[in-house]
Amino acid sequence: MNVSTSRPEYFRIDNGDPAALPFTAAEYERRLALLRNLMESRGVSAVLLTSMHNIAYYTGFLYCSFGRPYGCVVTGDSVTTVSANIDFGQPGRRCHGDNLVYTDWRRDNFYRAAGHLLSGAGRVGIEGDHVTLQAQDRISTVAGISDTVDISQDIMRLRMIKSAEEIALIREGARIADIGGEAIHRSIRKGVREIDVAMAGRDAMELAIAESYPESELRDTWVWFQSGINTDGAHNPVTSRTLEHGDILSLNAFPMISGYYTALERTLFLGEVDTASLNIWEANVGAHELGISLIRPGARCSDICDEINRYFDSLGLLEYRTFGYGHSFGVLCHYYGREAGLEFREDIDTELAPGMVVSMEPMLTVPQGRPGAGGYREHDILVVTDSGAENITGFPYGPDHNVVA
Repeated sequence: MNVSTSRPEYFRIDNGDPAALPFTAAEYERRLALLRNLMESRGVSAVLLTSMHNIAYYTGFLYCSFGRPYGCVVTGDSVTTVSANIDFGQPGRRCHGDNLVYTDWRRDNFYRAAGHLLSGAGRVGIEGDHVTLQAQDRISTVAGISDTVDISQDIMRLRMIKSAEEIALIREGARIADIGGEAIHRSIRKGVREIDVAMAGRDAMELAIAESYPESELRDTWVWFQSGINTDGAHNPVTSRTLEHGDILSLNAFPMISGYYTALERTLFLGEVDTASLNIWEANVGAHELGISLIRPGARCSDICDEINRYFDSLGLLEYRTFGYGHSFGVLCHYYGREAGLEFREDIDTELAPGMVVSMEPMLTVPQGRPGAGGYREHDILVVTDSGAENITGFPYGPDHNVVA
């Protein structure tokens, strides 16, 4: 007898009381109602979500893949997460709606479970920016769904406008990022390592999250603290480099609350700042303040980008710009999620609207060997309001506060 054949391909499990989710049931139902309106307009009877960010957005469950597929099936009257048996009852405790667990006793049981939930569906919406060619094949051959349409960009646009509950959580994230920034600032001194400073900031933020959100899962909060040449890239990992007198420093604090990322980024110098570096730093601060002044309802992302480009060009610094000037905030992290339609870049014509949450974060990088070498970046988070924008970042920027003695 093959024992595997007697095991279920998928099943339901009730293992413990439901956990507190980051948002109310009414908030999840609001999001699902908008998704169902989208489904009707696109002529789809069901949606199969597979990304971490969209599953978290609609159910509160943030999965840990470890090479396994996860999903969420939304129909006109139900929402069901599909999770791997390795997580057993945890996904069911931490999701809005139902949960179906698939086993690994047979290859492709995830797609069989998804197919079970999609049985009878006609056209199915999928995330074309997340579904691989292999997954597309399994959706067709195993789940039995051959008529699919990509609705990833439509869903992204729905996520761009934040609710009052989302903004409240993002506001808390910005406050906790400031706590991390202060801990990092206090830890900076000659002879310490980047990793030592980074750990101080991360620990301070995780403790603050645990205090403010005692029922949440604690995961993914991190710090990138960079020094010297390591400041040249915005996403350079922390190293064991020892801080030296005169170093340019980059403070990057990222608290994560239930899948929602916020950020604080600042340029600093240790001991003193030379004239060439000071001039570039002050120019970047000027761009930062100009960008903040341009954020308002009706403003186009590309126009804001063009305005800052002209400012840098007038100073002869445009060649040192390394990326766009800001992006949307919400359910995202450094390894999942992105609302790419809301970034301050030349190719994004999205108009800002009340309820959007964006960063302003100009960065100049001067290559090694030139005066003022290093990466300069300031970063604030702004909530677009009916009449302008509210800056919810409190940590000071610029030379008056961030030259560390």
